[in-house]
Amino acid sequence: MKGTIDADLPMAESVILNDPKEHSEHVMVVDLLRNDLSMVAKNVRVERFRYVQKIDAGPKKLLQISSHIKGDLEKNWQDRLGDLLSTLLPAGSITGAPKRKTTQIIKEVEDYKRGYYTGIFGIFDGKSLDTAVMIRFIEKTKEGFFYKSGGGITLDSDPIKEYEEMVDKVYVPML
Repeated sequence: MKGTIDADLPMAESVILNDPKEHSEHVMVVDLLRNDLSMVAKNVRVERFRYVQKIDAGPKKLLQISSHIKGDLEKNWQDRLGDLLSTLLPAGSITGAPKRKTTQIIKEVEDYKRGYYTGIFGIFDGKSLDTAVMIRFIEKTKEGFFYKSGGGITLDSDPIKEYEEMVDKVYVPML
C-alpha cells in the first residue's frame, strides 16, 4: 500500500491515481517488494496493480492505493520461517530504496531506538503465517503513552502534503 487521500475531497480517486509523485512512489515500492520476495519465492508476480481500497480511519474515510504481489514458496517453507523473515526484513514499505542505505541513514539521524515501531507482528499456526507492519503504534513507557506514526518521503514529496496524509491516518479507536 502506498498512496493515501481523504475520500471526501473532490474527485479524490482521480486525484490520487493521477498524481505523478504517488504513482512513482508506488511503482518504486512494488518493484522493491517484488525484488525482496524473489529472494525467498519463485514465480513472483503482481496480480493486481494500483487499485483503490476504501479505509475507515475512525471518523475519516480514506482511499488507499494498493497492489497485490504474490510468489510461490518452496515446500516446507515453515521449517525456514526465521531465515525467510530475516531475508525480508526490514520491510521495504518502511525503508524505501535503496533499503540498506536508507536503514543506515535512519540509524544515524534518529536519536532513539524504535523498539517494536515499524517492526512486524504476526500469527503462525504451524502451517500459515499472517503478518503486518506496525506503521502506527502506541507505546506505553514510564512517562506515559506515545503514539508513533510516520510516512514515506521521496525527493518529489511535498512536506505539507506528507504531514497532512499522516494526520489523516492517525486516529485512536475509542471503545
